[in-house]
Amino acid sequence: MKKMILFLACVFTLVANVSADNYQPITRDQLPQKAQTFLTTYFADAKISLARKEIDVMELSYDVIFTNGCKVEFDRKGNWTEVDCVSTALPIGIVPSAIESTIKAHYPDAKAIKIERDHREYDVKLNNRVELTFNKKMQLVDID
Repeated sequence: MKKMILFLACVFTLVANVSADNYQPITRDQLPQKAQTFLTTYFADAKISLARKEIDVMELSYDVIFTNGCKVEFDRKGNWTEVDCVSTALPIGIVPSAIESTIKAHYPDAKAIKIERDHREYDVKLNNRVELTFNKKMQLVDID
């Protein structure tokens, strides 16, 4: 039993050391073309503080952090997966219009400050701390 625990501890240490080096700083030009277009469209005036490529065991992604605190994450193809503007409203046009309409109808004074998407759903965080989940048909399915 002690050998098994020692073995698992060694494997964990090895994996932690290998994964510690999975971020690589990059320039804006090294992002996929779709990501570059997205940044030009929605964050044209924002100054990039850090752009990096994350290499994980099974996936590749990109992060862009701006000096104003906003952060955008992209998948390997350059499609955005998360846009987080911390305390300011997301740029107009990032939130799909059907989701924006639902937000305006139920929370007229609130602004979307974060949006995440995956292959199943959209998660939107509002500046009033309400979190909304929408399915791919843009239907509200959960409020947190």
